[in-house]
Amino acid sequence: MKRTLLSIITIIMMSLVITAGCSKKVVKTEAEGKGAKEAQKVEAVKPEAVKHEVSKPQAKEEVEVKKEEAVKAEETAGKQPAAPAQAKGIEDIFFDFDRFSIRDDAKPTLEENARYFKEADKNLKVVIEGHCDERGTSEYNIALGERRAKAAQKYLIDLGIDQSRISIISYGKERPFCADHNEQCWQENRRDHFVTN
Repeated sequence: MKRTLLSIITIIMMSLVITAGCSKKVVKTEAEGKGAKEAQKVEAVKPEAVKHEVSKPQAKEEVEVKKEEAVKAEETAGKQPAAPAQAKGIEDIFFDFDRFSIRDDAKPTLEENARYFKEADKNLKVVIEGHCDERGTSEYNIALGERRAKAAQKYLIDLGIDQSRISIISYGKERPFCADHNEQCWQENRRDHFVTN
């Protein structure tokens, strides 16, 4: 009985080993087959591409332009997106850590911004973007950025700018101006940014 049971277990174990070994070989064979097919496709495409390049000579200027574009693309790769353009005469204002009250040094900037809006076309509208530094949760910073934008909006309205010309949005910490992790950089990110449209 023991011998029969041992024989059955041995047969089962050998079947599992053989089955596992066979499935690996099949998978490997399929993968090799796919790789060979893809290599054939690549080799089939290469001669046509070479013929096309050889048969179409490019002017020297076109080559130079393409080189310049490639250099510019490499330079901009991995950089933070540039802040939206703001009109000449409009400046950002900055905030203290975890605060949304208008600082004394920001009031003259807001007064200059208000003067610009009064002198500009009456159809000119402004979006005040509230921004925060990287510290704190995303939810908290979205709310703080909104309070900062509302504070600047109220200040401009108090200076005589029509409320219908001003809208606000908060980006919280999602669109930093500076990517370093230090106080100077965080100060640059705690701001209201003014975008005209």
